This record gives sequence, C-alpha cells and structure tokens, in this order.
Amino acid sequence: MKESNLYFKHIYVEKDLKNSESALHIIEKIRPSFVIEINNYLEIFGRKKQSFLLQKKSPSLILAKKRSKFLYPNPIYCQDFGFERSFYSSIVLNCIFDCKYCFLQGMYSSANIVIFLNLEDFFDEILKECARGNFLLFLSYNTDLLAIENFTGIIHRIYDFLKDYRMPMVEIRTKSSNFSSISDLKPIENIILAWSLLPQELIYIFEDKTASLAARIDAINKAIERGWNIRLIFDPVIVLKENKEKIYEKFFDEIAKRISIERVKDVGVGNFRMNKNFMKKLISERPDLLRIDFENYLSFEKILKNIRETFVEKSIFIKYNFKNSYGEKDE
Repeated sequence: MKESNLYFKHIYVEKDLKNSESALHIIEKIRPSFVIEINNYLEIFGRKKQSFLLQKKSPSLILAKKRSKFLYPNPIYCQDFGFERSFYSSIVLNCIFDCKYCFLQGMYSSANIVIFLNLEDFFDEILKECARGNFLLFLSYNTDLLAIENFTGIIHRIYDFLKDYRMPMVEIRTKSSNFSSISDLKPIENIILAWSLLPQELIYIFEDKTASLAARIDAINKAIERGWNIRLIFDPVIVLKENKEKIYEKFFDEIAKRISIERVKDVGVGNFRMNKNFMKKLISERPDLLRIDFENYLSFEKILKNIRETFVEKSIFIKYNFKNSYGEKDE
C-alpha cells in the first residue's frame, strides 16, 4: 500500500494570518487551486450538518490562530509511560489518514484539517508547565505530524525550540514512512519517535492512506540508525473474527526479524476501545468494523503472549493500557 500524497484544492486562511511567514510557506508548498480568506476557522470547521466521511474524500486545509490553550491533560485511557503528569497538544486538528476505527470521527463533525500557526504561544505554554516539573507531551494526538511535515515544517519548529531544553519529554506518533522529512535533524534526548504498527492484513482493512508495514519498518530502521529514541505502539490490538491471533504470530515474527529490538526504547500496548453509542453509529458507516471480535479475550491474551516473548526477553519496557471494548475501566 502506498502512503497517500494528499492534495488540498482549497486552503482557508484567517485574514490576520494571510501574510504571515508560516501561512505563505504552506500555501507555496501546496499551491492550491483556491486560497480563501476567512475571519475565524470555526466559520468552516464549525459548520452544522457536515458529513465527516464525505469530507474525508476531499478535505480542505484551514490555517488559523488558536485562541484557547494548547495543552490538555492526557485521558485516563491513554498510556503515560511512567510519567506522573502527561498532556496532549492540539497543534493540528484532524489527520490526512483515514483509519476506520479513529476516534476523531466522533470528536469532530468536520474532516477538514486545521493547522494552528501561533506556535510561539504553544511554546510559552510548555515553558509555564515545565516550571512545575517534567512531563510527557503527546504531539500527534489529533493528527499525524510526520505525515504532513513536508509542507508544514512543524516538527522542525518544535525541534528548534526543544533542543535548548531537557524537558518536557515529547512523543511524536505516526503511521507514516516520511522519516526523510526530518532526516536532517540530529536526535535529542527529549524527543521520542513512535510508530503505530499493525499486521499488514489489518492495515489494508482499517488504515486507509497510511504507509504499509514494510515502509514503516524501513523508516523505523533509518531512525534507529540515526540514533533516535524509538517507541513501538501496538494500540489498538485488533482481533478479527476470522484468522484471529495467527495474523499476529506472523506479524511479530516479522518485527523481531526486521527491527533491532534491543535498540527500541519502549513499547506501548492497548486494546480496541470506543464509546458504545458512537460505535453503533460508526458500524453503520464503516461495516468493516463488524469483522472485529470485541469480546475474544482468549485470542487477545495469546497476542499479548507474543508481545511479551518478542520484547520482554530483550528487557524492553512495555506499558500496557487495557480497558473494555468501549473505553470504560475494567475492575
């Protein structure tokens, strides 16, 4: 599967930003058919009666200023990797990929992508939080920053800020193979590059427009060779009603053979979880989700055994994150 090269025909830009260096850079990189001036991004992003799935076929790009905070406490159903404090950021809203299980479909009514350009305010907020001590910051919670780095340069700007500080610890999570877009950067200790991985059979079914497993592994190996902190993410672990755990047996064999496991920093693992009411709605629009066996805990445990055998013997730290299938705490 080839990773999508998304082309935006329309770019909306808030009038106060239309002549900013950041906006002009992105417009020059993309060269859209139309650049439309707006007063506030919510004029487009916040419209009523939008169809997320319909917009996903041809989303627009919106360049805006964020007028509220950038940092939010990490939800309890996400990994914290041992940090007492963890946050996620909202530099970009929505993703160029189209994963059928993605929670963004329930969070936003619009599939248009919003990029907030006032990163200096974001950096100020980070520094204020750092005054209280170190914390873990997830940069790609609502998007995939590496996938859009070629035209945004956001990771480069964040890198230039972070290289002068020892905190926070920042994770950049991706399903992209676009490591070449940051290959000019030297690794620093407080940035972790995290790749989300699934068996190729499941990528084909559920992760439209993303990089293939082989392409992700190639990118991981390039990042390892450059000396980056690497995190592998198996979240969600998806068990199908057919084939079950056999897909994962082959998958972890490939991971163990093709990646230098001993050079991986840590691993995150979690099961599929989603709000029950939203799940019912989503299944009607995404029928492939019916292929998931949400209650097959036996197969899930066998997959976890494969994970432990692959990583624990190499002394790799694994952070588990298990809830029931609908995102609620198990007792």
